Amino acid sequence: MKLNEKYKNLIIEVICLLFVLLFVYAAASKLMDFQHFRIELGQSPLLSAFAQWLAVLVPLAEFMICLLLIVPKYRLAGLFSAYGLMVMFTVYIFIILNYTSFVPCSCGGVLEKLDWKSHMIFNLVFVFLGVLGIIFYNSSTKAKSHFIKNRKLIGLFSVVTISGISLVIALFMLSENLVHYHNKLTRRFPQTPIHQTAITDLKLNSFYFAGIDSTHVYLGNTTAPLVITTLNSKLLQTQKNMIDLDHKELPFRGIAVMIEPPYFFVVDGTVPCIFRGKINNWKAELIHKKGEYFTTAKIIDSNTIAVVSANKTNGDNVLAVVQLQNNGLTILNPEILQKQTDGVFDTDGILLYSREMKKIIYLYAYRNQFTLADNRLKIDYRGNTIDTITRAQLHIEKDKKYHQRQFSKPPLFVNKNSAVYNNLLFVHSAIPGRYEDDKMWKDSSIIDVYDLKNKSYVLSFCISNHDGKKMRYFKVINNQMYVLVGTHIIRYRLDSKITSHYTNQNVNNLLAK
Repeated sequence: MKLNEKYKNLIIEVICLLFVLLFVYAAASKLMDFQHFRIELGQSPLLSAFAQWLAVLVPLAEFMICLLLIVPKYRLAGLFSAYGLMVMFTVYIFIILNYTSFVPCSCGGVLEKLDWKSHMIFNLVFVFLGVLGIIFYNSSTKAKSHFIKNRKLIGLFSVVTISGISLVIALFMLSENLVHYHNKLTRRFPQTPIHQTAITDLKLNSFYFAGIDSTHVYLGNTTAPLVITTLNSKLLQTQKNMIDLDHKELPFRGIAVMIEPPYFFVVDGTVPCIFRGKINNWKAELIHKKGEYFTTAKIIDSNTIAVVSANKTNGDNVLAVVQLQNNGLTILNPEILQKQTDGVFDTDGILLYSREMKKIIYLYAYRNQFTLADNRLKIDYRGNTIDTITRAQLHIEKDKKYHQRQFSKPPLFVNKNSAVYNNLLFVHSAIPGRYEDDKMWKDSSIIDVYDLKNKSYVLSFCISNHDGKKMRYFKVINNQMYVLVGTHIIRYRLDSKITSHYTNQNVNNLLAK
């Protein structure tokens, strides 16, 4: 029995009205809070690379479809456009739920109370209404002048459906490539990739991380340079030890302690000197007192330390490896630190070592670059963070009275601090990205994560301020992250959004237990 023409036209009118109401409300909501909508797109794991122009095109397309649906002459085109757009929205949600690394927060506007699965069902209902409206309209008396035969109608459905699906998939694949390998400061913030598990008030803000292992945290103290405080995995103090040096007469000015159980090192690049001992008795022997002065040091193994020293010929910073077992043999490679202006301030940065990769990492403080090298300082590759600052923005003047160079203006930091574990580099960034809320930067510290093996950006997450204080230092081991904020130390657990990127199978097995 055929549906009465009157009821058929009524159904068409109702379907068009529902689409108009949906698209007008959705487009108006997006434009009324355009900045928030653009930020939401920027945080999408599927469309973040194209958020800038999609934020304009989507509401514009929704308004255009409404006009087509209102004008009787173009109503069939409007129904096909509405159907195609809803197919694209549905495919978008399907990919979000099944193929992305994380699921973002639900959309705002008319659908803000729906979760993603309910949102998908809502979209499928409108896909069905679009199909129904097209079929009824094409068979109604109003469509005499542009009647489409069944075979052609099926063909149009196929073209619109396949085109919509293909476009969303293509955007997803292109976005993934751009975000992970050609990123221009578009961050991805998965929901809760870290979870706070413990916190302790240390009463002082002068602590720093001297070392860490799977069961202990070793804290040094800038106001008591030879005192080491040991915490257990619950962040409870278990020991406080005074390091005993066999040469106390040296003119120390910048003592730092580095611990890699069972060994610890005491270094002072202003002497320069290197002491080594074992944590079972905290007694250290002077094993190196010659060679170049250095500003930064990092343990490679019990007999090798990487340092940032000064080139004797021009005074520029240079990366060096001191081999303690070979009478203090020093390997230098002036090519690792790339000079841009003065060779000292512009090459300032953070020295790291990945024990699992057996790689030295040097991350510049004032530009978006880092360098990987092996233990003999052979360069592996140079990489970039997602920040866009390629040259250090420094203002340096010579102080004639004191015969020294110093900053005439505060420098622009790009990378404030960093940690490495296995193949992942964790960078405390100082540069806000696109589509990011100013309040987030005021209330937290942003950590960007990079996969050093795949040479790609992974994701970002926030470390919230505590008592109005921002994070000072942090360390990562296995699935644990330790953070010093003000006088507090906080432990976080990293979830699989981060740890699944570790390449070392032994680590993955440990995390699974």
